[in-house]
Amino acid sequence: MKAALCTTLDGYESLTLCDVATPTPSDTQVLIRVKASALNFADSLIVKGKYQVKPPLPFSPGLECAGIVEAVGKNVTTCQAGDRVMAILNYGGFAQYALADAHDVFPIPDNLDFNTAASLPVAYGTSHHGLTAKAQLKAGETLVVHGAAGGVGLTAVEVGKRLGATVIATAGGPEKLAICKEHGADHLIDYRDGNVRDKIKALTDGLGSHVAYDPVGGDLFTETLRSTRQDGRILVVGFASGDIPQIPANIMMVKNITCIGYHWGAYRTLDPDSLRASFAELMSWIEDGSLQPHVSLTFGLDDVKQGFEALLARKSTGKIVIEIP
Repeated sequence: MKAALCTTLDGYESLTLCDVATPTPSDTQVLIRVKASALNFADSLIVKGKYQVKPPLPFSPGLECAGIVEAVGKNVTTCQAGDRVMAILNYGGFAQYALADAHDVFPIPDNLDFNTAASLPVAYGTSHHGLTAKAQLKAGETLVVHGAAGGVGLTAVEVGKRLGATVIATAGGPEKLAICKEHGADHLIDYRDGNVRDKIKALTDGLGSHVAYDPVGGDLFTETLRSTRQDGRILVVGFASGDIPQIPANIMMVKNITCIGYHWGAYRTLDPDSLRASFAELMSWIEDGSLQPHVSLTFGLDDVKQGFEALLARKSTGKIVIEIP
């Protein structure tokens, strides 16, 4: 099979397209003929050895995919050859075949195309499980979403609206804010204009948000800490800015703020049943039209480096998908 292979931890620039042996599933694994694999910010970290998961070299990046089940291990009863599925992966999605643990494989309806399905697991899974199980967002509350036009942020806008929250979206520039509006954001803030804290306060009668969803970090986290209301919650999802903030404990204490660290992937082991329940509700929302997954750019496997460039230059909205021949 063909795979975009990482042979040294020098970043995406060193990826090479190679012919490698097709893997064989273990007793509890599923082999998927990959049709599409979505690109995530975490992929840019894993090829530098800076992500929580550190695969042995050589490996193919790619943390989620969609395709057709090719074969299953002898103990797998949840799917069979020929099924259309999406899957969460430890790595390996940028290849013609990928292995997934059976509990990380989910059926997709016939009317859902592979590109869209590949864009769902990580982003929507993170936002739905994070906002429901961790931040416990309630109807009527105000949710601030930073990086709201990005792959994860845009799903948080949609999930927040579906849960009945008033959503304030922050993003860089009118085009990205327009996408946020199309996906349900009630209020829009261009963070490039500064004064994010003051603008959030102005939109919330001076009180601040109940919940903030932050995949960005850096200076925006400081603005978030000071624009979250008494007894509010901040869901720390990631650090796309590259700047990991230090949290002043005194502000948390004085304002009774809860800062919640959230690594969604860990729940595949910590509480897989909760993830399956999360996915079940997400799929029902997609089927009833409540969610509108947004793929803005697609690239072929030969052009995977261009996909990374677009991701890191923030040229995309929603998700970037790699189509696999």
